[in-house]
Order: sequence, then C-alpha cells, then structure tokens
Amino acid sequence: MSEAIVQIEGLTKQYRGTLLPAISEITLSIPSGAIYGLLGPNGAGKSTMVMMMCGLMKPNAGSLSILGMDANTHGAEIRKRIGVAPQEIALFHSLTAYENLNYFGRMYGLKAKMIQSSIENYLEVFGLKDKAHKRVHTFSGGMKRRLNLIAALLHEPTLLILDEPTAGVDVQSRNMVVDFLQQLKLKGVTIIYSSHFLEEAERICTHLAILDEGKLIVEGMPGNVMEQHSDCKNLEALFLKLTGKNIRD
Repeated sequence: MSEAIVQIEGLTKQYRGTLLPAISEITLSIPSGAIYGLLGPNGAGKSTMVMMMCGLMKPNAGSLSILGMDANTHGAEIRKRIGVAPQEIALFHSLTAYENLNYFGRMYGLKAKMIQSSIENYLEVFGLKDKAHKRVHTFSGGMKRRLNLIAALLHEPTLLILDEPTAGVDVQSRNMVVDFLQQLKLKGVTIIYSSHFLEEAERICTHLAILDEGKLIVEGMPGNVMEQHSDCKNLEALFLKLTGKNIRD
C-alpha cells in the first residue's frame, strides 16, 4: 500500500452560529499517487475539507497531516508543495492570461526563465497558446477553468487539490482536463478531486470518499466500494442510495 500523503484523524469543523458541524469526526488516508475523489451533495462539507487541506481554515478538533507535516504548524511549507485550483476562478480578469500566470509564478518564487518555459508549455497543452495576450475577461468559462488549473501547476506541485475543476465547461474542455489529470497521475502527482460529476469521477478516480452532512459515508477504491453495494450498477446509483434523492440547495 502506498504511503499516505494526507492523513486525517477525527477532523471536525463547526462554523460559528451553526447548530451542526460542517465536518464531523472524519478519519481517512489519501495514498501517494492517487486520484482521490471527494464526493458529496451540496452542503456535504467538501469545500470545508478542501479549505482545511489548503491551510485556509483550521479545524475545531482532530488532526490533519499533509506530506508528513502538521497542517496547523507547517502551513507555509506545505503550501509551497501543493497546487490548488479553487471552485471560484482565482484570476485577475483585467490582466492577460500570460500576465496572470507570470504573477503566480513570481508568487511561487520561480525564476523568470522557468516561469516563461512553464507558461509556454502549459498554454500549449491546454489549447490557450493563441490566447496568451488576451485579457481574461474575454475568455469563455472553459478557458478560465483551464487557465485556473495552469496557475496551480506552474511550480510542479507534489499534491494537486481541485475543487470542481470542470464545473460550467463544455464537453471538449472537460475531456481535455480529465485526460491531463490522468497523465499527471502517471508522473506521480497525487490529486484530490472534489466534484459533482459522478461519471467523470468513476472514470478517473483510484480512490473515493462520499460525504454527506459533514460525515464520511463510504471510503475506498471504487471497485471495492461497488462490490459492497452490488445492487448499484454505477457510482451515481450508489451515490443516490447512500445520500438520498432529496434536492440539496
């Protein structure tokens, strides 16, 4: 079994003024080299988990270790080795694609030649080379998502955390991103992938966890999880069985 790159023990987070915790006593391990699907309906606690992993929020209880370091005490060091593409597009819309990526590269402390080389490479890979000097506010949703992902990749992170990386994009952009993530895994990068797209998750995830109402409902390798629920023909059926069919807002 691969060494855990993320180790979570009894993690709990409750927001001030709420009756119930957003995350309640969750324990799980994310192995190195995995594409780990963090799945659940709206309000399940996925984004809260992602924010705690990124060091943007501290838990009320429990422990969170990333790359063998305590997230509460080694946040700055951890952030140097992880890449994060948040659900909300984290780009400067008045700047060009190149200007955005150059800014992030400098923020990571990369040398100018490496920044330029990485930008040119990733713009080519993601089909944005001819848009390098266009302002981001002119981009489609799919183009912004791809650029958002490039910004998280410039410093060659060991761990990549993606929150809804293909939300609101066309089929072609989604397919391009999914293919790239599979190639990235082959290079040894661990990916935490939070998404509502269950068919996509079933296609690429080596491990998954389903959360609901802040609790861990099921966790493991997709094949093993499906074997435990032989009445479910696919991940979507399993998801509905475990979380119910009520609409979540």
